[in-house]
Parts: sequence; C-alpha cells; structure tokens
Amino acid sequence: MEKQTADRPISSNAANLHFAFDYLQKVLKTRLDIHFNKSGNGAKEVELPSLGFYDDGSVFSRFITQHQPSFEEYVILLLALAPHVQPNFLGNAIKSALPVSGDFSEIGGVKDSQQRGFLPTGETAHFILAGDDLERRFEVQEIFSADHWFSKKGILHLEPAKTGQPYFSGRILLSQEYIELFTFGKVSTPAFSPAFPAKEISTQMDWDDLVLDAAVMEQIEELKTWVQHNGTLLKKWGMAKKIKPGYRALFHGPSGTGKTLTATLLGKYTGRKVFRVDLSTVVSKYIGETEKNLSNLFDKAKNKNWILFFDEADALFGKRTSVKDAHDRFANQEISYLLQRVEDFDGLVILASNFKANMDEAFLRRFNAIIKFPFPKEKERMEIWRKSFPENIRFAKGTDIPALVAKYEIAGGSIINAVHFACLKAVAANSKTVGYQDVLLGIRREIEKGGKLFKEVQVAKK
Repeated sequence: MEKQTADRPISSNAANLHFAFDYLQKVLKTRLDIHFNKSGNGAKEVELPSLGFYDDGSVFSRFITQHQPSFEEYVILLLALAPHVQPNFLGNAIKSALPVSGDFSEIGGVKDSQQRGFLPTGETAHFILAGDDLERRFEVQEIFSADHWFSKKGILHLEPAKTGQPYFSGRILLSQEYIELFTFGKVSTPAFSPAFPAKEISTQMDWDDLVLDAAVMEQIEELKTWVQHNGTLLKKWGMAKKIKPGYRALFHGPSGTGKTLTATLLGKYTGRKVFRVDLSTVVSKYIGETEKNLSNLFDKAKNKNWILFFDEADALFGKRTSVKDAHDRFANQEISYLLQRVEDFDGLVILASNFKANMDEAFLRRFNAIIKFPFPKEKERMEIWRKSFPENIRFAKGTDIPALVAKYEIAGGSIINAVHFACLKAVAANSKTVGYQDVLLGIRREIEKGGKLFKEVQVAKK
C-alpha cells in the first residue's frame, strides 16, 4: 500500500477523494488500454498501478488505515462510492479512455430512469480487475460473497440480479451509512420509519437522580462493566470464539420503577445511542411482515454499538401458544426468528416487561442478566420525592412534603407526574412555594389514573 501524508490532518474527506478518484481513473484507463491493445494492435500489456492512498487524517483516510483493503477491495469501494460523489465521473472516465466510440457490453454498468449516469455493476468490477482472466474473476467474485468483510460489516453488497439476467449484472451498492461517512464525515441518526421502527431516547438526568434498591444498582454496575470492557474481553483476551458478542438483559417490574431511565443512562454514560423500539410498528397482522420489520431494525443496528430497548416487550416476546391454526404457527415462527436475531446481535439488547411471568421461557434461558425493578419502599420513595422537586422551590414553613407524602405507594414515574402537577400550580399562582394540598391532589390523580381508590393518609405535618 502506497500512501502520501498531508502536511496537517484535516477533517474533510474532499482532498482524499480527489486523490482517490484520480487514482481510479488511472486504473480504468490502464485496464481499457490493456483490453484494446490485446484485441487490437497487440501492444505489450502494462501493469495496473498499485493501490494509491492519501493519508490526510480524514474519515475516509482512517477507514482505509483501519481496514487495509487490498487493491481489488479498494477499487470496488471507489466504484461503489463514485456515483454518490460525482455522478458523471465513471461515464466520463470510461468514455475518455475508450479508443473508439461504441457500446462495449464487457464493461457492464447500467443506467436507470432516475439517474442517467453510469452505475457500476459486478460485471464492471470483473472487467476492471480481471479482464478476461477467469482465475482472477473468481477471486474478485469472492469480494461480493456474504463471508467477505464488506458484507459482514454492512459496507457494500451486490444487488440481486433480475430474474433471468447474469448473476453479476446487479449494481454495486454502498450502504447509506458509509455514503454519509465518506462524504460529510458522520452518520446521521436514522429517522423513525417502518424500515427503522425505533426512536433515539436521551435524558438530562444523572445516575444520582436514579433511586434503586442497592441489589439492583449492583446488577446495573455489571451491565456498565460489560458495555465498557466487553470489547477488550473479546479481542485482547481472545474470548470471541467462546462467547457471543452481544449482551441480553431483561428489566422487569411495575411501571414507573426506572427501567427506561436506567437504559437511557447506560447509553448516556457509556457513549452509546439508545433506541426505543416501537412494537406497534414492528408487529404486523400480515404474515411475514413482522420478521421483515425486525430484520430491517437489526440490520441497521449491526456494528453500531447501539443499545436497543424493547419496552413492554412481552407484546412481542411473550409465551408461544399451542398451534391451533396457521396464524398460531406463524406467530411462533416470529418468536423463534426474534430469538435468533436477539441472540446474534452484537450490541446490548434490553427488554422491559411489567411481568416476568409473561416472557417466553426460551428467552429467559438466553438472557445474560435478569434484573427485577421492585416497587420502591417508603425510604426510597422519600428520596425520589426529594430529588424530584426543583432546587429553587420552597415548602410552606415547617412542612416537609417529601416526608409527608412518602407513605403513598406510588412509583417513581407517578411521583414525577405529581411533582409536575404541583409545581405548575405554584407557577400559575406566581409563587415559588409548593403547597401540600396541591401535591396531594397530584398524588390522587395518579392513583385514580391506575383505577384505584384514593385514601388520604393521616400524618402529622412536620
């Protein structure tokens, strides 16, 4: 590999891509010279130039440094990228290198109704890299296989050929993520859609705001340890061949006990994006659609170091039913498919459920961690109340509201709602003093929201 070093590192890919496409143009010209000289005037065959590389500190440069592609891999990568950067580049480069005009089918390539430029196909790669040499063609063919790192890392693949067409007549397709990475230097967060039924979630809260039982916090620390150090265990300690790369955790317990906040904080403090999967979008009444939606989701999340959070997961991961009709059979197939995708995922998958008993036993056996989020005790509720009120508010003189209302058995999520209600009342009254009765009314609404009867607890005000 030949590389040149820039005077100083730069963040843009532009300089490197100018250099790379100049190099690709030389490769194209050399191959066309070889091809037409061999079939025309018999001129001596020339060597293709060795791999060119401009070490300028850009994202593209770092990708090449990390993966060290072969000459063939580098050329195929540039062929896939060129139409997205300079749509007319390949067509002009080929046209300028041809000795005569005409339609040369051996070069491959297609045009479509939306893009009039030259779009490279597998046949294009074979022609440029191997010419008529069958042995080399078979070597190039391996680069498009599912076992190649291009495919495994989701970088590029060969579009399936249309029915009846030659196998390598499909276009060379670069993934959307790498198009973005090689052009403006970063990958955008995927938009919520049927193709990606998940939304990124974040929080401004900190670990100190999370109030959990000590035993639960110990288990959460184990999760943090996995996120931070599993890469070292797999690569440097050689455990990759012995354990699966991902981690599967089940959070179960009543609503409002901190399951979602814990998942979000794990992402915040380990530098990973957290995506909450919308099961209403994933699950379809149409046979086969659920698997398709899940496949899109996991394919998009592959190799991203993301955390996937399935809330109310028993709706999709619930117990399998006895087979009574075709729909039962396909529903069970969906669960089996999901089992496999979760188990093969290389990142952290967190499933949240209100009831562990609703989960399929086959899933439970495959979890690395099963963490119960218990309903908070009175001492924990008091701490949640204290942490939930804004720092700049006051209570009526001699009134310790958190201590007074901690006896009401409501979860952390409901406590936040009650604090929100009472604080809004204070704001509306142009006051920074939160009233006990307003807090009590907020608690009452939360309890009645759950279909329960509110009973005021008689306590001595402190």
